[in-house]
Amino acid sequence: MNLKNSSALLATSTLVACFVITLFSTNHVQAQTKNTSVKETTNDAPNLIVITTDGFRWQEVFNGMDFELANQKVFNHGDSSYLYKKYGAATVSERQKLLLPFFWNTVATQGQLYGNRFKENKVNVANPHWFSYPGYNEIFTGYPDSIINSNDYPPNPYSNFLGFLQQQKEYKGKVVAFAAWDAYDRILNEAVSGFPVINGFESVSSILKDPISENLSNLLKDSYQPFKKVECLDVFTHYQAMHYLKTKQPKVMYISYGETDEWAHHGNYSNYLDAAHQVDAWLNDIWNYVQNTKGYKNNTYILITTDHGRGFGSEWTTHGADVKGAANIWFALLGPGLQKIGPLGEQTKTQQLYQKQLAATITKLLGHPFKAEHPIGEAIYK
Repeated sequence: MNLKNSSALLATSTLVACFVITLFSTNHVQAQTKNTSVKETTNDAPNLIVITTDGFRWQEVFNGMDFELANQKVFNHGDSSYLYKKYGAATVSERQKLLLPFFWNTVATQGQLYGNRFKENKVNVANPHWFSYPGYNEIFTGYPDSIINSNDYPPNPYSNFLGFLQQQKEYKGKVVAFAAWDAYDRILNEAVSGFPVINGFESVSSILKDPISENLSNLLKDSYQPFKKVECLDVFTHYQAMHYLKTKQPKVMYISYGETDEWAHHGNYSNYLDAAHQVDAWLNDIWNYVQNTKGYKNNTYILITTDHGRGFGSEWTTHGADVKGAANIWFALLGPGLQKIGPLGEQTKTQQLYQKQLAATITKLLGHPFKAEHPIGEAIYK
């Protein structure tokens, strides 16, 4: 996303997050005592959860904290000791697990992780623009048309695979999207695609009526807004999505987090790493719920990725077609039978993959290969 003016402080967003978590947990217990029980999923078709964290670099995914950036006062805001204490270590393996423990303890052992350019395992965007709307369009349509050239672009004219799945009988009425950024009703063309897209400061209470939804709605409405009205803090997106997941048990869900991009644009490396670390913790929560819930356990695919890369050195704060490295991305997969694609773990073979291949790959895994009126990148496996 483009940089939005803000004087946001990490301490404030942390307090907001703690308050939301406490209230959510309390009301969840109260709701259970009032017999608002979850109806378990009985449809045997595989489930899908797609998760993106905006503009998170492959460098941190595979190398952990970047010492060059951590050492610069302009990026560490005078507190390099905080970064070194929390994320610093002598070896790459240690730094990986300090920053992204779920990635490196679970995804890298039970799933597949692509995009380590240190090992010539490359993933790139195919679109020529290297920023958000074109990246998300490429992920969901498989068609990196250069006409999608602005974050303010109107509703997407191309079919996305979430809308395609919504049309299949196994998934009809069981698709939903939650996003921190308020552009997703256009990116996913909510009016045409036929599934709810809760983005920005929209509330889950618009599609789910219960006390927890109402409380989350009130917190969101009164929350701190460091990114103004175009994007809420990730904590609200996450807990609204989790409440919907546990209450309605959708077959297909998309969750988009945005703070990694926002804090990078602000040049705040501490907040950027903390935001990524928090997303990693939420991924762990989602995976634990999936693997301990009937209907989801061993029957759910999770795709984790980003919309674009960022620059090197001082250009880490930005991206776009004129920024070297901003086309370089990564992705991860979890789910049953991934060996049909290749070995589990971090992928180390020399290869070149593209963002446009994700739509075909994930829908092929579900057994419903994506079809559309436009070209689609081919799946990464035969």
